[in-house]
Amino acid sequence: MHQTKVIKIVLLIILGVWQAGCKNSNQEYSPKPRGFNRIDLPQHQYQTLPNEHPYSFEYSKEAIIQLDTFKHAEPHWIIVYYPKLNTRIQFTYKPVKNDLNRLQNMMGDAAKLAFNHDKKAYSITDKILTTKSGKRAVIFELEGEVPSPYQFFVTDSTKHYLRGAVYLMTATENDSLKPIIDYMKVDSRHILETLKWQ
Repeated sequence: MHQTKVIKIVLLIILGVWQAGCKNSNQEYSPKPRGFNRIDLPQHQYQTLPNEHPYSFEYSKEAIIQLDTFKHAEPHWIIVYYPKLNTRIQFTYKPVKNDLNRLQNMMGDAAKLAFNHDKKAYSITDKILTTKSGKRAVIFELEGEVPSPYQFFVTDSTKHYLRGAVYLMTATENDSLKPIIDYMKVDSRHILETLKWQ
């Protein structure tokens, strides 16, 4: 008999708690937005590329210069690598040799490389940037899960052609890497603004 009384009390408590929970069930459920890891980005500070190439520019003090070890790499192909961000800008340099057909082929290749991402990119924007020194660069901005969201090339039309591509070296979704992508866009623009042909 005593045991039956205890069971009734426990059932009443459970029923009371359940009813209290049901009173709030009229409220709409709204899921919390998905969070991303906080990314602490360094300040933009720059240094000058050593005079070993037919071009020079100012690049981030957070980056180190590496020679491109790709098996088809040509002289003066370099990588500006950001160890803390696990990101890089790959630079491919080619002499134009005052050959308009050669230049058109190189510019066509740059466009093909950008638009090869069209399966994963939901937006590809190309625009012309004129730097303060009067150089003209073509920039490709890609939105979506692409490894290279920012690409560009610049040429003087007769002697020099330089292409750059920002690569994210991580499998994380680009939405969560947006601060890094924006950071790399600023650095890429600074490189273009400070670019000099040697």
